[in-house]
Amino acid sequence: MSAPLAPLGLYMHWPYCARICPYCDFNVYRARGRDGDALTHAIIADMKRWRDITGARALTSLHFGGGTPSLMPAGDIARIIDEAEQLWGFDANAEIGLEANPNEAARFADIAAAGVERLSLGVQALDDASLKRLGRDHDAAQGLAAFESARALFKRASFDLIYAREGQTPGGWDAELAQALARAPDHMSLYQLTIEPGTAFARQAERGDLIAPADEDTARMYEIAQTLTGEAGLEAYEISNHARSKAHQSRHNALYWLGADWIGVGPGAHARIGAHARGGRVGYEAAARPDAYVTGAVQGAGHKEERLSALAEAQERILMGLRIDQGLDREQLRALTGLDLNIEAARAHAQQGRLELTDSRARLTAEGRLFADRVGFDLAPG
Repeated sequence: MSAPLAPLGLYMHWPYCARICPYCDFNVYRARGRDGDALTHAIIADMKRWRDITGARALTSLHFGGGTPSLMPAGDIARIIDEAEQLWGFDANAEIGLEANPNEAARFADIAAAGVERLSLGVQALDDASLKRLGRDHDAAQGLAAFESARALFKRASFDLIYAREGQTPGGWDAELAQALARAPDHMSLYQLTIEPGTAFARQAERGDLIAPADEDTARMYEIAQTLTGEAGLEAYEISNHARSKAHQSRHNALYWLGADWIGVGPGAHARIGAHARGGRVGYEAAARPDAYVTGAVQGAGHKEERLSALAEAQERILMGLRIDQGLDREQLRALTGLDLNIEAARAHAQQGRLELTDSRARLTAEGRLFADRVGFDLAPG
């Protein structure tokens, strides 16, 4: 008897932005002069090819990411949702989500009417100087007004902020987060700003034109985030994500953290298929440049494909599984990869108070979450 299939989600990457934020290292391009209709056509053609790969499996989620998918015409969003319904169908509790910028609030009603029920709103900061430094096109007042609009129009709305910004202090972050929590959001994504190679911020840091907060201040800001969200009734179900209840948690992102299956369409999109069987996990990557993706999708060309080794899959599952509050399922890890944690490193981190370790599970403690990446790399076999 074969193992049950893992949940299946669909990620659609819209790579175009009105402007490129200096901290962004995603596969993004300026929207000016781009043929969005050709890209939508190519994405739908790609979805049809993916249906041949996956077979008949209902989707648990469809997520529009980017880039700035809120720049898409609402009619194109509806076309993609309708195509997904025809090709796979959605399960009873499926989530259809989209990432948006506050300065596109005038589009929200049409986006909701197209079938999107969850909006992740990139407010990012609540002071105008920080927003300008982050390269954003909105001010703090627009961000707050857009959140109220999103909450009125969508079944679920996430209030997203970036902390550990240049010049930010723990006291300033405390006041800013308190201001956001006063709006009583049901979901918040609170991301630590990291200086990624190849970004404008990385070049500025190399020149000494950007000074990030000290590590101890960044750690303090993380602790403030955990304290204030917890007091407001928002559970930290993942390192950067907080929800008022399970119903408000992101179903789509859970696919990544739990190592389930997802399809990726759009330029540079990644996919993972075969999570349900040992030795069956395959990774896919689409052409990164929009013109190359459009040409390939229309001609029926597949994505770059690679069967993951047991070691690569184990490392990926450990790094992602440790991010969630329930921790990593070691029994599943062993069943699917034949590998386990680096047990010596795991015991060392447990002794240091960073890890709760049993034979069936590994879970980061509150202190361990401050060192999540380091612990994850240490625990991965290699």
